[in-house]
Amino acid sequence: MWRATALTLFPGMFPGPLGESLAGRALKEGVWSLEAVDIRRFAKDRHGTVDDAPFGGGAGMVLKPDVLSAAIESVVAAPGMAEVPRILLSPRGAPSTQARGRQLAAGPGVVLVC
Repeated sequence: MWRATALTLFPGMFPGPLGESLAGRALKEGVWSLEAVDIRRFAKDRHGTVDDAPFGGGAGMVLKPDVLSAAIESVVAAPGMAEVPRILLSPRGAPSTQARGRQLAAGPGVVLVC
């Protein structure tokens, strides 16, 4: 079975609208699986802090590398997940293509960092 794991700060948003699509029907029929993992579970302080100011300065916040690394490592430690592609979803990244989708679908699954 193809397995998608989404690392997110908002696990309650999954599957969201996807659950109402053809992919959602396939999910309900067990063709593939979706797991939403709360990155906050891997925070090291009692407040569940997962972000901080950018190291080089500037506006905004970034995910703490130690927290994100621990979350990714916990997912890829599961049986069959060591070689699964890890994709960071970012507006600065390369656009998704049908060819890339086919390539990912041919494998065992994917880890998405949201």
